[in-house]
Amino acid sequence: MGSFNQFRIWVLTICLVFQSGYGFYLPGSYPHKYGVGDPLSVKVNSLTSIDTEMPFSYYSLPFCQPEGGVKDSAENLGELLMGDRIENSPYLFKMYTNETEIFLCKSDPLSADDFKILKKRIDEMYQVNLILDNLPAIRYTKKEIYVLRWTGYPVGVKLQDDYYIFNHLKFNVLVHKYEEANMARVMGTGDAAEVIPSAGKGGSDVPGYMVVGFEVVPCSVVHNADSVKNLKKYGKYPNQVKCDPNTVSMPIKKGQPIVFTYEVTFEESDIKWPSRWDAYLKMEGSKVHWFSILNSLMVITFLAGIVLVIFLRTVRRDLTRYEELDKEAQAQMNEELSGWKLVVGDVFRAPTNPALLCIMVGNGVQILGMAVVTILFAALGFMSPASRGTLITGMLFFYMILGIAAGYVAVRLWRTIGCGDYKGWVSVSWKVACFFPGIAFLILTTLNFLLWGSHSTGAIPFSLFVILLLLWFCISVPLTLVGGYFGAKAPHIEYPVRTNQIPREIPSQRYPSWLLVLGAGTLPFGTLFIELFFIMSSIWMGRVYYVFGFLFIVMILLVVVCAEVSLVLTYMHLCVEDWKWWWKSFFASGSVAIYIFLYSINYLVFDLKSLSGPVSATLYLGYSLFMVLAIMLATGTVGFLSSFWFVHYLFSSVKLD
Repeated sequence: MGSFNQFRIWVLTICLVFQSGYGFYLPGSYPHKYGVGDPLSVKVNSLTSIDTEMPFSYYSLPFCQPEGGVKDSAENLGELLMGDRIENSPYLFKMYTNETEIFLCKSDPLSADDFKILKKRIDEMYQVNLILDNLPAIRYTKKEIYVLRWTGYPVGVKLQDDYYIFNHLKFNVLVHKYEEANMARVMGTGDAAEVIPSAGKGGSDVPGYMVVGFEVVPCSVVHNADSVKNLKKYGKYPNQVKCDPNTVSMPIKKGQPIVFTYEVTFEESDIKWPSRWDAYLKMEGSKVHWFSILNSLMVITFLAGIVLVIFLRTVRRDLTRYEELDKEAQAQMNEELSGWKLVVGDVFRAPTNPALLCIMVGNGVQILGMAVVTILFAALGFMSPASRGTLITGMLFFYMILGIAAGYVAVRLWRTIGCGDYKGWVSVSWKVACFFPGIAFLILTTLNFLLWGSHSTGAIPFSLFVILLLLWFCISVPLTLVGGYFGAKAPHIEYPVRTNQIPREIPSQRYPSWLLVLGAGTLPFGTLFIELFFIMSSIWMGRVYYVFGFLFIVMILLVVVCAEVSLVLTYMHLCVEDWKWWWKSFFASGSVAIYIFLYSINYLVFDLKSLSGPVSATLYLGYSLFMVLAIMLATGTVGFLSSFWFVHYLFSSVKLD
């Protein structure tokens, strides 16, 4: 009976992971119940553009300001690092109350600077991002027979030599009747929701509604500025406003004010609250993801066949034949050895720069562990898109916690290479704690200066820099030192054979070994490149990526391919009497990073053609370099550890003097 229950749990877990390939997620927060007439407040996020990849504050443009001034919403670490700046807005609704021709404000006459920056933002195709009840505003456009979905709406549009601004917004809020059964009553709005357990069987008789959709249609409408001189905010605009999204009629001119208006309608929908994010998470082309996985499986099967041949036909055959001989025959055979058996006295000779290898392997374990745990949690739905910034925050948290694993692996490997010597383990631990974070800090600081110079909200504030440094030195570094301490106390891995005092000369090779190492990266890249396109589009084209189930499967396949590639290459090097396998096994799988960086450049040239300016291109390449470095350390570590296990297993089966 117990085994049956265990089986059921495993089946459920597997179903959850595969279901997550289609966007399964846990909602991540309680629904908010609003009574008819309750106030709804719209929030604004940073202006974004796929042309520059530099976000700017909504109020950097001459838009209407809310009464009581601009106030920042509470933001987590991930949101700040992503460049999100969520603030209150002047747009106010009343639940299930349709309103038309609402006057918002009349801006001051456009100064030369305002006119210039407005034209620049329109040229750079900046989008306004509005949020209602944690849902981003979505816009639908028709192109021939297709309906396209966009989050946000453009600041304006340029036709011929004139610039037009979208100064009238038509909102459509989809609502669903609140279902009391088996749910907690949630009262309040925005970030200050108060959860109140349901009392009694009947619940409340007052009808309540939940927001399940937020649509916007931007229009450019000519308003009479003189007719609103004495009109108060949220007053009724005196003339009828016709909102036609296919025509624009409000040009911006220097020295002239802009009048802003809006209207809102409410529509009851069949969409239930847990499904309200489906419109954003619909990911067409799931067949492409399955094709990517099938492609990876073919590569794995091919490599697994080679590994099987190496183990069963070559290694096992040699070992079996060797063990069947008597001592005299073994001594005679020792003189006639060839291939990998000749390097038995050198195979565990310490590599050049052993400390650097240990540091990179430690960092690789930390990054790989962070990636696996984060993607697994996201695939199971614990990092909902409704909770902005949780993915980045989760990655930082798991990276810091896994400092223990990084310190442990690096120091234990250091002691193994030093044949059990404790000396220098503190230094190795410190370097592990500072190597990758130090390089990341250098890259991000350089890019941050560029963003600061451009007055972008993507720039990390100084206070956040201080917080990141405190997290680094007060949490990550101590945990890495603790891991190093446990690594120093743990018994080192003993080599199965002795190392000769005089190193054996490596025969000259027909082809340089580094050429083979660089070429090996093509196989792991082949398992990854299809999914890489979707990830790049999510990061740089503003598309929502939420097929973490597929990503988790692809990542597991990538780890398997990296291990197999490195193992095969290590065996090939040993067969030609090349005993310097340590670094080669690391870069055999780590060289996939080179191909990913080349793919990033290809993506910049062919898919981000509209990316404007050297600053934007530098930001793109800087972030790509940061990503590629992390991938190199993670994949290289997989290759090295699998090769180390293989070599240790191979020579522990051979008893040669």
